[in-house]
Amino acid sequence: MNPYERKRRWKYLLLFFAIVIAVSSLWYTDFLVQNIAKSERTRAELWAQSLKRMFETDNDEMMNFLFTIRDSLPVPAIVTSEKDSIITYQGLDTAKTYFQIESNKKYDPKYFLKELREMKNQHNPIPVEFYGKKNLIYYKDSDLLSQLKVFPYIQLSLIAVFLMLAYFAFNSARKSEQNQVWVGLAKETAHQLGTPISSLMAWVELLKERFKADDSLILEMENDVKRLEVVADRFSKIGSKPILSSHSVYEVVKDFVDYFKVRVSDKITFEVNGDEQLEALINVPLFDWVIENILKNAVNAIDGKGIISVNIKENIVKEQIIIDITDTGKGIPRSKFDTVFQPGFTTRKRGWGLGLSLTKRMIENYHGGQVFVKESELGKGTTFRIILKSSINYVPTI
Repeated sequence: MNPYERKRRWKYLLLFFAIVIAVSSLWYTDFLVQNIAKSERTRAELWAQSLKRMFETDNDEMMNFLFTIRDSLPVPAIVTSEKDSIITYQGLDTAKTYFQIESNKKYDPKYFLKELREMKNQHNPIPVEFYGKKNLIYYKDSDLLSQLKVFPYIQLSLIAVFLMLAYFAFNSARKSEQNQVWVGLAKETAHQLGTPISSLMAWVELLKERFKADDSLILEMENDVKRLEVVADRFSKIGSKPILSSHSVYEVVKDFVDYFKVRVSDKITFEVNGDEQLEALINVPLFDWVIENILKNAVNAIDGKGIISVNIKENIVKEQIIIDITDTGKGIPRSKFDTVFQPGFTTRKRGWGLGLSLTKRMIENYHGGQVFVKESELGKGTTFRIILKSSINYVPTI
């Protein structure tokens, strides 16, 4: 299993546990809410019975006891007739139950009607008889119960915000650390390659003196040494802002394809099509690396004979140069279009899964462009698209 698959499985596992914790919290809170709601219902019924007894008894001691029960109701309540005429109430905001008219206080019917509607929406009424007439007692949740209902959602929201901030902070720190390690390793690799490359160049010059200078083998050896020099230069540029200049995209791509095609199977045919006048802002050593990574993936995708074509065109409206690299290989599933650019993703047993990841970094971070899988069909092939900024309005700085 490659690192990307392991990372994705860990994400799914953590998401599963997060859902379990959230569901457990909501379930337990709902359990508490239901129990408190039952308790409040029982106390409201007890309050209703105390009112009924108050209308029926003449015993002063019993009346004091019933007053105590009546005043102990923890929830707001309203007693109405069957026609919704308000008889009495309990626990409402006294500052809102009246409004002032000159020197007299009057009941505020709007406030009572609003509270009554809310109570009707929350609970079924408790029927009670006063002097043989049926009345209804409506009540609503206490402040504690109302707060408890929304508490888990607030709690989970705060936890989610905290976890997101922590994730982004740690992720940013981890990426920064990885970038520093990558930059240090790349520059050290370039430094280590410098000495043997210099020696190889000297050996090539010595071979030219002793043998034919135009010998094809010596020339190819010289090309490979120069290529190593370019590779070392690539690594030395990692971590530094590369200098972009205007170049003919066709010529840069054609030069690399000419070098690359003699080093792969002769069963694979290469085609480069496009206008030689189209220019883009690129850094040639890094852009060659981009083309190399995509072509290598294309070669590995072809089993036996095949064709790799590079088509270069211009989007005049957006001032962009578009490069489509198409192969006749085995193709990529649509679900993997984004995954192929993830570090560590590879379909080869000995692959590191870094080529396309570096390609994306070099195009997007260093060239300000885009690279993506334009289209692919299993068994027929894949097209990678690179979009670069056109240098049609480029003015070089002096």
